[in-house]
Amino acid sequence: MPGTPSAATRGLAEEIVSIARSELPGLDARIGYLDGDDADFPTLQNVLSYTAEERTARYEQARAAGLDAKEPDGPVAVVVPLLAGPDGSLLRQVRQAVMESKVAADLADVLGPHPLLAEGLHVRLSEAGLARADRARLFTVATAADGIVLATVGGEEAVQAAGITGMLLAARLAVPVMAAALDEEGSIASVAEQLRSSGSQQLALAPYLIGPEIDASLIAAAAEEAGCAAAEALGPYPAIGKLALAKYTSALGIAPPQPQGAPAR
Repeated sequence: MPGTPSAATRGLAEEIVSIARSELPGLDARIGYLDGDDADFPTLQNVLSYTAEERTARYEQARAAGLDAKEPDGPVAVVVPLLAGPDGSLLRQVRQAVMESKVAADLADVLGPHPLLAEGLHVRLSEAGLARADRARLFTVATAADGIVLATVGGEEAVQAAGITGMLLAARLAVPVMAAALDEEGSIASVAEQLRSSGSQQLALAPYLIGPEIDASLIAAAAEEAGCAAAEALGPYPAIGKLALAKYTSALGIAPPQPQGAPAR
């Protein structure tokens, strides 16, 4: 889990875990922090170590009880970064934490780009009154934006990846969407100017973030730089939990859970 440990970020992560467990009951999901303190906010290294120790202990207890238990194989855990897009700096820290734990753990991909993230961005914009909730509805929203600045972190690679989700969001909203980097000076202002130059008059900033990655004040500062209002970060939107679970099942090579009543493929 990136970002500064706090009760708010822990609550957000717990909500995402709860969503994932609702899709796959019995899922053993734990929260580890890149900058944890090992008390209320355990580090990723220690979470992995505890998990490995528990698995070994269960095996030894089963053997001591005379059960024909097989020695555990496969990865001890799958680490799913709570990141909407690629952030090279944060991902290097995650890889380093996995290596330092000396635990056989797989590292899953980041959550995006993905159509469900475009859906989440649309919902957050509509909640802020910056987009219509449904294009099929006949009424209009007076404050609806006619151009979206999709704000991400992680440099050029992250901007390019966000641009893919941005195209999906543009198709949903029928307005131009351009990605910009919160962590690159002048990027937000430059993209806002490009949108205005192409005819957009009322912009909105959509954070392409789960939430904990950066200080929330940076989003407010970026909105001020772009001269527009901002939506909330994606946060514990239901799709985030589903995507995290999908990354977990994909890393293990197992079929994702089917919705009740849905035919297996």
